[in-house]
Amino acid sequence: MIHLKSVTVREFNTQEVDSFPFNLDMVKSLQGIEFSAPITFFVGENGSGKSTILETLACAIESITIGSESVKTDKSLAAVRKLAQYFRLVWKKRTHKGFFLRAEDFFGYAKQMRQTQDEFQQDLKDVRREYKDRSQYAVALASLPYNHELAAIQRRYGDGLDQRSHGESFMTLFQSRLVPDGLYLLDEPEAALSPTRQLSFISALKQMVQENSQFIIATHSPIILAFPEAQILHFHEGKIQEAQYNELEHVNLMKDFLANPESFLRYL
Repeated sequence: MIHLKSVTVREFNTQEVDSFPFNLDMVKSLQGIEFSAPITFFVGENGSGKSTILETLACAIESITIGSESVKTDKSLAAVRKLAQYFRLVWKKRTHKGFFLRAEDFFGYAKQMRQTQDEFQQDLKDVRREYKDRSQYAVALASLPYNHELAAIQRRYGDGLDQRSHGESFMTLFQSRLVPDGLYLLDEPEAALSPTRQLSFISALKQMVQENSQFIIATHSPIILAFPEAQILHFHEGKIQEAQYNELEHVNLMKDFLANPESFLRYL
C-alpha cells in the first residue's frame, strides 16, 4: 500500500537560500519525489542528503518519533523543520499510524525505558511503605497505576530492551510498535542489526507490506536494499535518481570485496 504518493517542493524564500539545509546541492535541485512502491530506499554516501530529506519528510508528515523528542520540538530537527514548510504532500490514503526512527535514537530509547521501569518500581516501594498500616485493598488500589504501567512495558518489551543484544532489542522495539496501515520512516536501521538480523528485518517488512504499510528507509545495507520490487532512490552529486539494485556502488563494492578481500586489503 502506498499512503504517501509524492512530495513537491515550493520555491524557497530568498532569505533562507544561503542557510542549512537550503544551501545543500541536493535541496537546491529538489523539485519533488514520487513514491512508486510500498518500500522506498534512500541510498547514497554520507553527506549526500538522504538523512536530511528523510528528516524533513518526518517533520512535514508530523510523524510520531521513537527515542527522541517530538519532531515539532526536537532541537536537532530545527533546521529541517523550516525546509518541511516548503514540502507539499500528496496522499493516496492519509494515515496517522507509523513512526520515525533514527538509529542513534534507538539506544537512548532503550536506556530511557529502563529508567522508566526503575522509577515505577521505586514508586511501588514508596506506596507499600506509605500504606503499610492500611488494608490490602487500599494498597492494591494505590499500586494499581504503577502495576498497570509496568505490565504494559512487560507485554511490549519483555524483561527490557537493555537486557538483550542490540539486534534483539532493536527487533523487539521495531516489531512491538508496528501496526497495519502505517507509514514508517527509518534512518539506517542496519546500525543495530547483524546480517542475520537484517534478514529478519526484511521478513518483518514483507509482513507489514502485506498489511498495507509503507516504508521509506535510508540505508547503506546491500542486504536490506535487496528487498524485492523496492523502489531505490540514489542520492548522488546533488540529484535523486531511480536506480536498480545491481547498479549500486554499495552492492558492487561488497560483491567484489567478498569475492577477493585480499585484493582490497593489501593496499590499505
